[in-house]
Amino acid sequence: MIKSIAVMTSGGDSPGMNAASRAVVRTALFTGAKVWGINNGYHGLLEEDMFEMQSKNVGDIIQRGGTFLGTARCRRWQTPEGRMQGYKNLVDRGIQGLVVIGGDGSLRGAELLSQETGFPIVGLPGTIDNDVWGTDYTIGCDTAANTIIDAINKLRDTASAHRRAIVLEVMGRSSGWLAMTAGISGGAEYILVPEEEYDLDEIAKEMKASYDAGKRYIMIVVAEGAGSGKKIGQELWEKSGIDTRVSILGYVQRGGSPSVIDRVKASMLGESAALAILSGLSDIVFGFQKGNVVSINLHDAVTNKKHLDPDLIHLAKVLA
Repeated sequence: MIKSIAVMTSGGDSPGMNAASRAVVRTALFTGAKVWGINNGYHGLLEEDMFEMQSKNVGDIIQRGGTFLGTARCRRWQTPEGRMQGYKNLVDRGIQGLVVIGGDGSLRGAELLSQETGFPIVGLPGTIDNDVWGTDYTIGCDTAANTIIDAINKLRDTASAHRRAIVLEVMGRSSGWLAMTAGISGGAEYILVPEEEYDLDEIAKEMKASYDAGKRYIMIVVAEGAGSGKKIGQELWEKSGIDTRVSILGYVQRGGSPSVIDRVKASMLGESAALAILSGLSDIVFGFQKGNVVSINLHDAVTNKKHLDPDLIHLAKVLA
């Protein structure tokens, strides 16, 4: 049985990371194990910025967005020498296993550490993009989608008042899940995602016909990976003649107090991760499939690409 583990958050922050870290720490302490917190992701691991944690260290954080452990990019971790130094820093403190909470890049870095050193790793998918293969849910995606919905609701008011079209650019470089989910929930007329081709000439023609028929506003949600919101908005204005304004939501999508779903699911994943690593399991990621916690092979999670649900794509077209 492993008796000492560490937990870290890495990559882009996402609401619910604190809930996951809290669950890892308190589950491990409940079993009598030691837990170390690593500040600022892989950068903190290389700088030996870590501390032994007690239950009080994770008090009053479940409701907070971001990550109390901090996160940072780390180029040194991309080198074998950097990863070997991280391994040494863990072993020197008697740490026997590591829980990494982060997205594709963070989990890929964890897999490399495991491959090269055999060090036990369990991952949790922490990213608002919901783009980790093998799981229906990633920590923070629900809160981020609700943040976008709040923006859509407010933008609709001003769009209707001025009879404008609104282009809302949201996050999602390679995955359109956020745009698609929020767009459907917010009643957007058009949702542009990296996974689907679109024709701005056709969209502009449809927009003009809708306005000629008396429509007061049009909402277009664009994932950043599908194109620049500014360029799309300008082109639609020129092609349709409809006053079109652009709003880029930006980093506000990462912040905010996590939703109930993110708090509960992140906590469930954190407990599963702690119990797994303490029992000697390694090279797995915990996620959700059809509402149940499942384990996913770490290598599969970081080498396979998650595809946008075709049922969502179809639904968006039907309801537009």
